[in-house]
Parts: sequence; structure tokens; C-alpha cells
Amino acid sequence: MHNFARLVRRFFGRRDGLAAVEFAFIAPIMVVLFFGVVEGSAALSANRKVILSANTLSDLVAQETSVTTDALDDLFVGMEDIIDSRDIDATFTVISVYYDTTFDLVRVHWSYDSTGATPFAAGSLYHGDLDTSILDDTSSVIIGEADYNYVSSITQKIIGPLTLSKMSARWPRRSNKVQLCNSVGVCTH
Repeated sequence: MHNFARLVRRFFGRRDGLAAVEFAFIAPIMVVLFFGVVEGSAALSANRKVILSANTLSDLVAQETSVTTDALDDLFVGMEDIIDSRDIDATFTVISVYYDTTFDLVRVHWSYDSTGATPFAAGSLYHGDLDTSILDDTSSVIIGEADYNYVSSITQKIIGPLTLSKMSARWPRRSNKVQLCNSVGVCTH
């Protein structure tokens, strides 16, 4: 029994391999933290690019007196390049809204999105998040919306896609309302 106690004391008194055991406990935590920081910074960067694309889209359209659907299609390609140079799953929408004083409502002047559709019919109500105090009955506000399905390259199987949606509003600079033209001379009123 005396030899057994001495063997146990010797076994627990040894320090060989202590660093390896500590590393085995700490390594998984450090790996998770590392990939968490990488993933978090990539998602934050993508979010900032979506904000930039929405702001740029509304700002560029607001600088015109009229814009064609072909010009908007070209802008949408540029907005995709702002977010990522690869092929991405994103939808961009431009909406011109005005204040209807008769019914005290915000109405759609025109709308167009990157799929070529009209997401809001002209004259329909706009229910988006917009401060109505910035609107009046003689002018419109240009709204640019960007929706991007962010998919992480590292944890795509664990987390899945994350939809980043941003909206930006700008007043037209060169006219009271920016007109949408399907072709030269065929514009909204």
C-alpha cells in the first residue's frame, strides 16, 4: 500500500504534458473565437456595402430630372459591384414617392426594381419607413432600397443566408420630381 501511495503522489506531482493538456482545453475556444471574429467582420463589411449601395442608388437617381429603365438597369449592375464583384443574390428598388394632401397619405409616383418589375403601382400607398414631415405636395422623394442575401463562405452550412436590407431617401436636386421614362419622351407625370 505504501508503494501505491508513492506512485500516486509521483503521478500527480509530474508536470510533463501539462502544457499539452492546457492547450487541448483552450484550443477549441480560440478557434471558435477566431472564426467568430472573421465571420463577424465579413458580415459587418457586407452590411456597410449594402448601406453604401442604397445611398449611392438614391443619390444618383435624385441628381437627374428623368431616368430611363435602361439607365436604372445599368445602375443596378453598379450597385451589385459595390457589394461584391462576384455574382450575388441582391435586389435593388428605386421608388419615387410624393405627399397626397387630399388624403394625407404618401403615394407612389413610380417604382422600378432590378428584376425589371414595378413593385408599387403608380398612385398606390407607400407603407415604407419614411418620415412624412419631409414631404410636400409639389415634389417627390427618391427612395433607394437594397436587399442582399449574404451567405458566409465559412459557416454557410451552420448559419445559412442572412438578408441585409437598407433604405435611403433623397430629394431630387434638379427638378421637383424625377420622371421615369420607358423610352425617350414616354415618361411619368
